[in-house]
Amino acid sequence: MNFIVAVDGSESADRALEYALSMVEPLGATVTIVYSVEPHVVVEGGQEPIAGVPTMGDHIVAESLEDAEARGEQVLEEALAHATDAGVESTTELLYGNPVDALTSYAADIDADGIFVGHRGISKQYEGLAGSVAKALVERASCPVTVVR
Repeated sequence: MNFIVAVDGSESADRALEYALSMVEPLGATVTIVYSVEPHVVVEGGQEPIAGVPTMGDHIVAESLEDAEARGEQVLEEALAHATDAGVESTTELLYGNPVDALTSYAADIDADGIFVGHRGISKQYEGLAGSVAKALVERASCPVTVVR
């Protein structure tokens, strides 16, 4: 059996990893810890609306792909160390794109037995705009999804 644990560096993802490890260890199952690289876009410059395209660069900052990958590798490295300490055979995988699309596609590709995900990730503000990753995974995944609070 192989389960996926989605991590993003948040406390809820840490709880999902901890719970997954406690559940799969007695089964002798393996875990693939995944992180979906999606560079952050940050809007800066106060509450003033953006006047037009020429001033947009003064307000919007995009993280580079390399920085997003480095952040993902760091999160995966820490999660893998935790899984190893717990005695669970684990691997990591860096995915790319929208976390819901990347996770559901990857889970189907490897015929995962289930996905563990935290209830809330890093950005509550982003969740309000784009929706909950956990909720969308439950709706779209081809395998069971466990949402950990």
